[in-house]
Amino acid sequence: MAINEQVLRDIIESVLKEMSDTPDSGAASNAVATSAAAQADSVKLTPIGDAQAGTAADEVLIGLAPAFADSQIDTIINIPHDKVLKEIIAGIEEEGLKARVIKVYRSSDVAVCGHDAADLSGSGVAIGLQSKGTCLIHQKDLPQLSNLELFSQAPLIDLDTYRAIGKNAAKYAKGESPTPVPVRNDQMARPAYQARAALLHIKETQHVEKGKKPVEMKVSFQ
Repeated sequence: MAINEQVLRDIIESVLKEMSDTPDSGAASNAVATSAAAQADSVKLTPIGDAQAGTAADEVLIGLAPAFADSQIDTIINIPHDKVLKEIIAGIEEEGLKARVIKVYRSSDVAVCGHDAADLSGSGVAIGLQSKGTCLIHQKDLPQLSNLELFSQAPLIDLDTYRAIGKNAAKYAKGESPTPVPVRNDQMARPAYQARAALLHIKETQHVEKGKKPVEMKVSFQ
């Protein structure tokens, strides 16, 4: 059954009300904040200037959405962003290629993140990654709404899958035609996580800066 915008708003408002009415919500919030701070410290993204078009054919760009490892620090199923990024980079490096990371600010859409990164990638191949975990592999000669592989159900993406995504992106960059990364499917994942997904997307979109160019990031893990 399709869920229209008003129904979705009602669900979100209900979730927020339940969160605010929960006993000891203040203590719980403090615990979450402490945990978030600890996780945020495990990866640092340092801006080093506007992202430039690459010339190295052995690189794969990772285009992060605006809130990644900043105001949001884990995926929709609470996988820390540092672990996600580590696995994707490891998958790329296992294939003998290099990863370069940029943050895309003009949109929170994963297709835009991937397409903008692909346009700047020396190999023409890139990975787009939203804070909630949605991911895709893009190529610069494809339309923005097309892609090489799409992983739209963030609740079903684990660390092994992120590593495999990195490996496949590198294989495409080398001119290979890899077998697509297996995609899990669960019809209950969408309704179970729809309200949380909407909330996370709203939070991500709050950090969009229209007209701002992609920024290259130096990545350091603690």
